[in-house]
Amino acid sequence: MPLFLSRRNTALTEIMDDPDCDREGLFRTYKTFDRMNRLLSGWTSIYKKEIRPVLEASSSQITLLDIGTGGGDVPRHLSELAVKDGYSLDITAIDPDERAIEFAKSANSPANIDFLSARSNQLVKEDKQFDFVISNHVVHHLEESEILSLCRDAEKLCRHCVLFNDIERGDLGYAFFSLAAPLLFRNTFIPTDGPLSIRRSFTKHELSQLLPHGWNVQRIFPYRLIASYRSKDSGVEL
Repeated sequence: MPLFLSRRNTALTEIMDDPDCDREGLFRTYKTFDRMNRLLSGWTSIYKKEIRPVLEASSSQITLLDIGTGGGDVPRHLSELAVKDGYSLDITAIDPDERAIEFAKSANSPANIDFLSARSNQLVKEDKQFDFVISNHVVHHLEESEILSLCRDAEKLCRHCVLFNDIERGDLGYAFFSLAAPLLFRNTFIPTDGPLSIRRSFTKHELSQLLPHGWNVQRIFPYRLIASYRSKDSGVEL
C-alpha cells in the first residue's frame, strides 16, 4: 500500500479532460502517447500473451474494440504487431471526445481501424460484439459507478476477453514519473496530467474489490494493472 498516496484522489481533473484546453497542446499530447505507451503500457507483451494465440487458433476474422482510444496509438500498435505476424485485426476504436477522433483520423492509420465518436453503451444498444474489448488509461478517469457501468457494457460487447490496462497508484511510480516526464514529454500535458493520473488511479486491492464477480486484476511491470474478464461463451482459453 502506498504511504504518501494512501487514497485515490478523484477530485483532481486532468488538463486534457477540459473541453476548453489548448487544442495544439492536446494534439501534441496525443502525438506523444505512442512513445509513452510503447515505453510504459506493455501492450506488446499483452498482445503476445492474450491476442496472438487467438489469431493463431482462429480461421475467421478477429475483431477488437478499443474504448476511449485517445489519439488512437494503441490500436495502431496492435494492428502493426498483428501484421508482422501475418494476421489482420478488424479494429473499432471509439472515444466520446470528438477532438480525439479528429486527431486519430488525421494520423497515419491503416484501413482496418475504424475510428468513431461514440460511447460503449451506444454499441451495446446496437447489439455489437467483438472478440476483444480493450481500454488503455480509461479506468482512472472514471468514478466508481462509471467503472461498473463500463464493465457491464464490456461484458455484453465481448465474445472472448476484456482487457482494461491502467496505472497502479504507488509512491515510487509517482516520484519517478514526476521527475522523468518533464524531460521525456516536453511541451505536452503529460508532465502535469501524468502525476494527476497516478493520484486518481487504483491499487490492485482497491480495483479487485470494486470490479464485479468474474473479473480478475493482475499486476504487471511497471506499476500497471490489467483488469480482465473472460466470456462464458468464448470457447477459447486465453
